[in-house]
Amino acid sequence: MGFLAFIGLFVFNFLAMARFARGWTNAHATFYGGGDAAGTMGGACGYGNLYSQGYGTSTAALSTALFNNGLSCGACFAIRCNDDPQWCLPGAIVVTATNFCPPNNALPNNAGGWCNPPLQHFDLSEPVFQHIAKYRAGIVPVMYQRVPCHRSGGIRFTVNGHSYFNLVLITNVGGAGDVHAVSIKGSRTGWQPMSRNWGQNWQSNSYLNGQSLSFKVTTSDGRTVTSFNAAPSNWQFGQTFAGAQIR
Repeated sequence: MGFLAFIGLFVFNFLAMARFARGWTNAHATFYGGGDAAGTMGGACGYGNLYSQGYGTSTAALSTALFNNGLSCGACFAIRCNDDPQWCLPGAIVVTATNFCPPNNALPNNAGGWCNPPLQHFDLSEPVFQHIAKYRAGIVPVMYQRVPCHRSGGIRFTVNGHSYFNLVLITNVGGAGDVHAVSIKGSRTGWQPMSRNWGQNWQSNSYLNGQSLSFKVTTSDGRTVTSFNAAPSNWQFGQTFAGAQIR
């Protein structure tokens, strides 16, 4: 490689790193859930089995300051260990918010109350924590930033509940990842806004049995994607259907 080419490559990499570093915020990270991350299943976002939902072990529980009462569920964060040479490992991870790390007001913020407000804290699955820090560290300083979520396939809609109480779990959302508004339409109705019940479970009290179902999903960045007739007219409670995706 010639000298000018080498300098050009150096400058390109430097600028790329600078763009990547822009917008990083200080926080801390711990881990939970065991070596197989079994203890991370379920959680306050309502995703249930994180393996079958496609999130795997690259997940995090967020402190109150980040969780936004559940509206942050599904958001993606790049995280890297920062300024602790004894415990940090090189590189960064990308995780999805799938759970809530509750405060422990009986403990001080710097001695066990890691998720107390106003702290910004990530309680990572144990396997993914060990990609950025040594296990024995327990807690490490990190830097994080929001990043786009890259998902395979379409947004998934799991229809639970019963007649006049349609509770739709929304998963596998690309782009910003965190859903802030949903509308539903039966083949014999107009568009109707849904209310968020908990986590990423969205509720409609309309009678929609025997109708094909369409969904409009809006993420925190204002982008909206419409999935027409995602569920056929013979859908049953407990089934999951794939729709369009935010790219």
